[in-house]
Formats: sequence, structure tokens, C-alpha cells
Amino acid sequence: MNAPQPTDQPAWIQALAAALGEAVPRLHGANPDPLVGELIEALAVALAEGQLEIPVPSARHRQALAGSPLCAAPHGPLALDGDRLLWRRWQRQRDGVLQALIARAQRPLQPAGEAAPADGLDRDQQRAVSAVLRYGLVLLEGGPGTGKTSTVARMLAAVQVQQPGSRIHLAAPTGKAAARLRAALANANLQLPCSTLHRLLESRGERFGRNRDHPLALDLLVVDEVSMVDLPLMEALLDALPQDCRLVLVGDAAQLPPVGPGPVLLDLQAPERRQALGDAAIGLRTTYRNNGAIAAVAAALRAGHDPLEAWLPSLLEPLPADANLRWLEAPPRSLPAALLERLRRHQEQLEQRCRTCPPDDPAAAAALLAALEACLVLTPLRRGRWGVEAIHQALLGEAASRSAQHWPVGTPVLCRHNLVELGLANGDVGLVMEQPGRSTGERRLLFSAPGQPEPLWIHPAQLPDAEPALALTVHKAQGSEADEVWVLMPDKGRPQRRLLYTALTRARQQARLITPLRAPAASASLAP
Repeated sequence: MNAPQPTDQPAWIQALAAALGEAVPRLHGANPDPLVGELIEALAVALAEGQLEIPVPSARHRQALAGSPLCAAPHGPLALDGDRLLWRRWQRQRDGVLQALIARAQRPLQPAGEAAPADGLDRDQQRAVSAVLRYGLVLLEGGPGTGKTSTVARMLAAVQVQQPGSRIHLAAPTGKAAARLRAALANANLQLPCSTLHRLLESRGERFGRNRDHPLALDLLVVDEVSMVDLPLMEALLDALPQDCRLVLVGDAAQLPPVGPGPVLLDLQAPERRQALGDAAIGLRTTYRNNGAIAAVAAALRAGHDPLEAWLPSLLEPLPADANLRWLEAPPRSLPAALLERLRRHQEQLEQRCRTCPPDDPAAAAALLAALEACLVLTPLRRGRWGVEAIHQALLGEAASRSAQHWPVGTPVLCRHNLVELGLANGDVGLVMEQPGRSTGERRLLFSAPGQPEPLWIHPAQLPDAEPALALTVHKAQGSEADEVWVLMPDKGRPQRRLLYTALTRARQQARLITPLRAPAASASLAP
């Protein structure tokens, strides 16, 4: 039995993995072993997908590892953790971060003053309010509509009553998620500073300006969408966080793990770690926002297992015509016509609004950027017939491969880097506009400036490697929401439950799920 090799990786990653399979034993003075080489290659490819470990697939592989100096502690580069194999360097980093988080949760706080009343909260929410007053770390989890944000608002109010003048900050991995958190808490009359984690930590490329020598001056930090936080980012955050600062981690463990290595929230789900967190870990179970069929299918995805095709059709086929989730099937060799028609209407609406938006009216610019959330198209793929690149090629033609200067007015544009000097974060989405007062054809990009009343106007040249954002990969859309979401879910022969759950829960009102057309005997296509 061979070690599992993830698919869909670029050829250069496969080549690098093969080179590591040969080089690692040689550099450590170990005799070549094809079985160990297979595992090294699989580890390298898995790391490119954000996974730190792989299962040891057979007794033969385990025996090969047992006899290899590459797996000998403390200096061997490989480490066995039960039936899982990972790089020893990542094992040490992961263990250090998880132990630091658990130590914070186990550190009791000295009570000071009275807690805010917990009326109107369910039992789990009351436990969360109590926990933030008792422990240095609180993990708050729950699916969509379970009241995570309203619970956080009550937790913050309780801390402010107990410790007036507390220095509180809100953060999230992406600009979109940070903006949503800021707006949600503002509705609860909590005006608090909010930023991306990279901006909070003063990102400087691969390093951060904030660290143990220059720590954050905070008494409480709330990190939302923690499912997107990878191991290196969490390590950097803990390095910069004073020991006496409370930390509240908020997220949904059913969401996709981060793109980067080390899914911290998933690692905290291990039974022994949940037990160590004790009362500092709270799961919200009551659903307060009924989102119809979307919520029902999302709940089933949370509780279900792969493969989806074994049970998902039984949920989708009975949905009534007026359900807020509709299932469409389409031939897999071309983009679905219904999807392209909807996106072209969205393009036209955005272009019209861009051309009529007064350039000197901040409120109109904010409303224009909010219109981006009318429709969102998601796919797990960048390439392929149902990938992001194919969608943009169909809608923009040859301009899709050129710079933003050449895209039509009204085209959504994706920022792919953390640009601290501009106040933009990786994942922020803006719009292509005509430059006010200039000749036709001159372009400017309009973005919202986090925490600022004025919009941000930049030249396309200031946004390196910008991409069109008429469609996004599911990973890129984490932290976003839209009124209407279209989800393309091609059959790639790989686990898709978390992908589909993450994509569908981006929808506030309507969702359309498109899957490849099945054999006529197996299904009857549903009309759009």
C-alpha cells in the first residue's frame, strides 16, 4: 500500500516533494528506503495544503520508520505521533503553541468587582460570560446563527464592568472578517478598535513588529474566525501577547482549516485537549437565526461524513421549489449557463452603479462597495473547467489575464497581499472605477479603508498581482458573506464536506449549489 498522495498540486510541488524524498535521507546519513521516501514525499505535498501530518498507511511503512534513524528522537527530522507522521520541527512548534493556549485557559483570574447580569442568554452563553471573567483564555465555538457575536458582546460588557478602562482589541485573519466583526459589535453599541491580525502584529513580511520584546498593550483580545488561523500566526500572536492579557478565540470548527500549515482550532478538538481546556471551552448549540434549507443542510454537513454522494442527495432532492437553497446539476465539461447569466447581470449592475457613483461622496462609495455582497460565486478550484480562472476568462475575455487597468468598470478586484502602508489586507475586495475628472479609460481602484470614514482610492499599479474577484475560491471567501451565493462543487474525488459547509454558510439569504450531472438513471436534473 502506497502512502497517500494529495492530487491537484502543481508539478513543481510534486517535483520538490520527490527531491526531498531523496535528499532528506542522504543529508541525515540514512540508507535510502523506498517506503520512507514515499512518506517524506507525502509529507511535503501535505504541507503545501496546510496539513502538518499524514496517516501512516500500512504496517510495512510503520516498520520502515521504526528502523530508520530519520525517526529517532531527538534529532531525527520525522516524528511519529500515534498513527500519524509529521516533521519533528512542526511537532515541537504545534505542541508548544497548544500547550501555551491550554496553560492560558487553566490560569484562573482574580475576580474584581461584579459581573454584568446575564439575563436573556441561554445556558451556554452564560457559561461563556462567566468563563471570560474566570480564565485567561476562552474558546467560543458554534455554527452560523448560534449567537457567537452577541455572546462576545456580552462577554466584553462583563469585562468592562469588572475592569473599567480595559484595553480591548478585536481582530480577525482577513479584512472582510474584521470588518464584519466591527460592524456587528457596533450594532451592539460597542465601538472598539478592530483590525486584521497581521495589522495588529505590525506585519513586516515574514516578521512582525510586535513580539515578546515589543508586546501588545492590551488587557483583552478577541480573535474571530479562528478556524483560519494557522500555526505560525498563532505562535506569533502568543509571542506578542502579555501573559496577563485575556484571549477569546471565536470560531467554527466545521469550517475549512487555514491555507497555511497547522489548523490550530482543529488541533484543539482532540479529546485530551478539550478536556484540558475544561470550562474555558464553550460550544454554542442553540440556533437563533433560522436560515431555512441552508441552515438545515449546513447542520447535516456539520454532523455528516464523507463521501457526500452517499447521503447528500437525500437531503437536496426533497427541497421545495421555494427553498432558499436550490440544487442544480450541469454537464461538467463547460461552465453552467445559469451561473454565467447571473454573473453577467451582477457585472452590469455593478458597472451601472460605478458609473453613477459620485466620487466625492463617502456614503455613496460605501454603499457601492456594499453592493459587492449582493452575489458571490465560489468554487474550490483555481484551474479547471469549473475553476476561478475559467469563470473570469468567460466573463472578461483576454482582459482577464491582463492588469486591473484593462478590466471593465465595475469589476471586483481581489487584494492578494497584506499591504500595511495602504491599510489593505490579503482577501480585501474592491472595485475598478474610472478615475474622476480624467479621460475615459483611466482606472482607479476603490476599497474601503478599515476604521476610516473615507474610501481608499489607489492606482492599479499599487496593487501587485491583483486578480478579478467575480468568483473566489472557497478558501479566499472565508470571513465573507453575501446575500446570494452560487457554489460550484466539481467532483474531484476528495473530501468536500468542509468545503461545502464553508461555502454554503457564506450565504445570508439564498444559495445555489451546482454539481456535475449524474447518470440519467441516478437522478433527474432540477430546474433552476
